[in-house]
Parts: sequence; C-alpha cells; structure tokens
Amino acid sequence: MTAEELRAALIGTWRLVSYEATSVRTGEIVRPYGDAPDGLIVYTPGGHVSVQVMRSDRTPFAGSALDEGRPEELAAAALGYIAYAGPFHVPDGQTVVHDVAVSLFPNWVSGAQRRTASVDGRTLRLGPAGRGVIGATRRDDVLTWERI
Repeated sequence: MTAEELRAALIGTWRLVSYEATSVRTGEIVRPYGDAPDGLIVYTPGGHVSVQVMRSDRTPFAGSALDEGRPEELAAAALGYIAYAGPFHVPDGQTVVHDVAVSLFPNWVSGAQRRTASVDGRTLRLGPAGRGVIGATRRDDVLTWERI
C-alpha cells in the first residue's frame, strides 16, 4: 500500500474493538483499558485526527457536575481515559503520525504519536512504531478498530 492509499483508507470514523499490550520479554498480554474498552478515532479528509479511548467500566461521579468531582473521582476518571487531537500525516504505506495539538496527557502536546497502520476491509490496526512502557514493562501495544 502506498502512503496515498493508506491515507485514503484511514479517512472516516472507527470504533475501538480491542487494545492489547504484549510484554516484549514474556509475551504476557495486558489490556490497559480493561476487557471491553471503548473509543473512537476520526480521520478527516482535511488531515486532522481525533482520538478518544476509555475504560467502559468507569465509575460515575457522586455529583452531576464535572467541576464538583472529588479528587479521587477526577484521578480515576483521568486514569481510565486518553484523548488527543491534531493534524496527521502518512509518511509511507505502513505508518501514520499523529501530531498532537491538544491532549488529556499534557506531556504529549506538541509531540508526535507515531503508529504502524494497516487497513484490511473494515478493520484498522494501529501498532507500535516503537515500544511503550506500561507498568514498568516494555510492551508492544496494538489497537484494533472497526469502521462505523
């Protein structure tokens, strides 16, 4: 697949099916957002991406307003959610780069999230362009999405 073909195949809205992170050393698989994560990723024709990933089992706040959440509620909500958006580009037929303009995780702002990407019919797989660390263990993470 060429870069142009991959870019065209990405355009649209995708719903998260699974998020698995495999230990490089032991092969152990963890699911950072639980067994049934939820999320959306949207690639626009104009070259922007928006990513939302969350645990589907997050506990609702005791109150009804976000700004009234107790510190432990706010912390738990943030730990079970990641969101970022910005421009994207496709340098080759196997890679997509998300240039982060805004993010729940402030350390990602003005950085890039580089992913391997493959589209097979209605399935998108985004994998590691480099290894990540989850719980002090180097892992290869793969997010599988379905076109909606």
